[in-house]
Amino acid sequence: MEIAIGSDHAGFALKTKIITFLESNGHQVKDFGCDSEASIDYPDYAHPVASAVELKNVDYGILICGSGNGISMTANKHQGIRCALCWTPEIASLARQHNDANILSLPARFISEELAIDILHAFLSAEFEGGRHATRVGKIACG
Repeated sequence: MEIAIGSDHAGFALKTKIITFLESNGHQVKDFGCDSEASIDYPDYAHPVASAVELKNVDYGILICGSGNGISMTANKHQGIRCALCWTPEIASLARQHNDANILSLPARFISEELAIDILHAFLSAEFEGGRHATRVGKIACG
């Protein structure tokens, strides 16, 4: 799988660990930054990841900030994006199975590295169930 990833300064350390995990498991990673723990603005990194997913240049996206909220809100401004803020593996699985989430958002300041990897594994392992869920997902887009 090819996965786009981006973070703000609060998510930088976790992003580095996740990249190592993904690459060691055979995934290709496109890192959109940031590149240090120096304070930055999360939209500058969320938009390029969301665009890559929306344009289908990658299979999935991962976004990381302190709470996971701001970066997720930014990504979800893109019409074709369903970014899910997840803090347990179960929520990550359901986000894929029921909501066809295509970007995972992680709250770096509230989960451990080990839990983040478990959440990521659950997200990437789950498949969209379709059916009644597809009808609901189809109603998300406006206009």
